[in-house]
Amino acid sequence: MKLIKILGAALALTLIAVACGGDDAADEPTTTQAPATTQAPTTTQAPTTTAMEDDMAEDMEDMAEETTTTAAPTTTAAPTTTAAAPETTAPPEPRQVAYLSASSANTWLAASRTAMEEVAAANNINMIEFDAQFTLDRQVAQFQDVVATGSYDGIIITALGGAAHIPDILDALDAGIKVVGLNQVIGTDFTTVEPQVPGMSAMVFEPPYQRGVRLGELTLQACGESDPCNIVYFYGIKGIPLDVAVRQGWDDTVAGSTVTEVAEAEGRYLGPDTGLAAMQDIIVRTSDIDLVIGADQSMQGAEIALQEAGMTDVRILGFGGSRAGVTAVKEGRWWGDLYGAPYTEGKLAMEAMVAALDGTDTGGVDPAQSVPNRGLMTQDNADEFDAQWDG
Repeated sequence: MKLIKILGAALALTLIAVACGGDDAADEPTTTQAPATTQAPTTTQAPTTTAMEDDMAEDMEDMAEETTTTAAPTTTAAPTTTAAAPETTAPPEPRQVAYLSASSANTWLAASRTAMEEVAAANNINMIEFDAQFTLDRQVAQFQDVVATGSYDGIIITALGGAAHIPDILDALDAGIKVVGLNQVIGTDFTTVEPQVPGMSAMVFEPPYQRGVRLGELTLQACGESDPCNIVYFYGIKGIPLDVAVRQGWDDTVAGSTVTEVAEAEGRYLGPDTGLAAMQDIIVRTSDIDLVIGADQSMQGAEIALQEAGMTDVRILGFGGSRAGVTAVKEGRWWGDLYGAPYTEGKLAMEAMVAALDGTDTGGVDPAQSVPNRGLMTQDNADEFDAQWDG
């Protein structure tokens, strides 16, 4: 550049001047005499601008102009990216299923309800229970109300009226509501588990007649070689279709054997007190007894009566598979028990409802086929069974 050349020349002149000046001082002679005359000081004039200095100034101005006119580099802002909010899919609304219970207070049905609630929760189903309190008219009204609301996808019913529910079930089916029967027959045939109402998705229960057959099989085992084998038979509620069918299955199975009924009673599926009183009355009339048969609740009372009478060699055969019954068999106090599985029954019923809501009918399901030895529990295999309800 022009400025650099000028600065270089100036620097060279300066170095030359310094070198020359040093040499001149060294050659001058030393004098001890004062000067003869003293001259007036020379007036110093303002320095004149040389051509070289003008060029330097010009260059400096050019550099300043270049500095001021050179635009500062523009910074390109990083592009801003707006992240799109992820699309969220709302979970499906839960399906609504009405459970029409014969009685919310019943311990068997309470175990079934627990299982149904668990399966329902795992399958996005909201189950609403309606308690008929063992009143048929109440249950009929509840069923009709459920259909009228139009809010339910399915109905599970523990029917109090059997075939009397068929017209309402048909109305529900016409409304597109899936229907599953639980624990009780809906129809007139007590020997089969298959649905007797066209269009029903499933029936889940142990057919009463088949229960009687299994109870008869256990009776024959319990009697063994006893001849005769004197039996006290406890009905649940004598005369109702369920108990009639159970007794028919039992009669058909023990027919032609050494089994002889010496007394019968009614426990009404209540607690031990009813069985205790009934057994005490029987003992007054006869003590020639080999085996007592009845629902677990009744057998708890019968056991107390037999112990009080010192008749500890009488065998006891319960049915129901309650906690009390299973424990008594495992401890050797009862000969055996026809195992009942209300939790399994409820689980199978709600699984059938899930399948129905997804478009598949299950048909008839006997829960006894899902437990060890078809539910025939004795002291020999009692360890295979765990109680599913208190009794």
